[in-house]
Amino acid sequence: MKITRAGTQPSAKGPEDWFTGTVRIDPQFQAEAPGRVAGAAVTFEPGARTAWHTHPLGQTLIVTFGRGLAQREGGPAEEIRPGDVVWFAANEKHWHGASPENAMQHIAIQEALDGKAVEWLEKVSDQQYAGR
Repeated sequence: MKITRAGTQPSAKGPEDWFTGTVRIDPQFQAEAPGRVAGAAVTFEPGARTAWHTHPLGQTLIVTFGRGLAQREGGPAEEIRPGDVVWFAANEKHWHGASPENAMQHIAIQEALDGKAVEWLEKVSDQQYAGR
C-alpha cells in the first residue's frame, strides 16, 4: 500500500506548447510498473483549453467543478459539467477546457503505451474555440 498525502506533490503551470490560457496541473497518482495509469487534476481558467491531442490508450475525464467544453475531431464542442465523465477512445483527436465564462477542473486519467501517454498536436484556434 502507498498513500500519497494531499499537498505533497507540487502544482505545475500548464506548458504553453500544450495549452492556451492559464492552466494548473496537480498530479494525483502515477502507477508503479507494471501499472501504466496516471491521473492529474487539471484546472482551466475561463477560456483556457488544451491543444488538440490524442492518447494511445484513450483518456477519461471526470469533471469536478465549473463549466467546460470538450470536442472530438469531426464533432461539435459539447458542454461538460460537474459529475460528467467523458471518455475519448484510443487515438481519438480531441481537446477540452473551460467555457469562455467559467473556470473548470477535471481529473484526467490515461494509460501510457511504451512509456507515452499523449501526443500533442496543433493548438485549438480562437476561431475553432468560438465556433463551438
